[in-house]
Amino acid sequence: QVHVVESGGGLVQPGGSLRLSCAASGSPFSFGAMGWYRQAPGKQRDFVALIKSDGTTGYTDSVKGRFTISRDNAGNTMYLQMNDLKPEESAVYYCYADRASDLFRYWGQGTQVTVSA
Repeated sequence: QVHVVESGGGLVQPGGSLRLSCAASGSPFSFGAMGWYRQAPGKQRDFVALIKSDGTTGYTDSVKGRFTISRDNAGNTMYLQMNDLKPEESAVYYCYADRASDLFRYWGQGTQVTVSA
């Protein structure tokens, strides 16, 4: 059974940094793209960043230059370095991993990020 588990969330002051991790395990198949979404209370879940198996990355405009997504060589662990965080970026951050064979998407349970003084 595939498990996708996020970690690294917490409370940080405005302008601070956090590093989120996402570990995908239990699949006999390789993963294709992995990425992050976030959802604030009462709002829709929004795309944040992705990284493909070839290392290609993509970001939503509001985080470009501040967030960096990366992935380990095995391709099953992903990181999101978040710098200069803003209060409006407080949300539950969800990781996903796409099965390479058919693009079925696995989701993690989410990790809370709170940006507050």
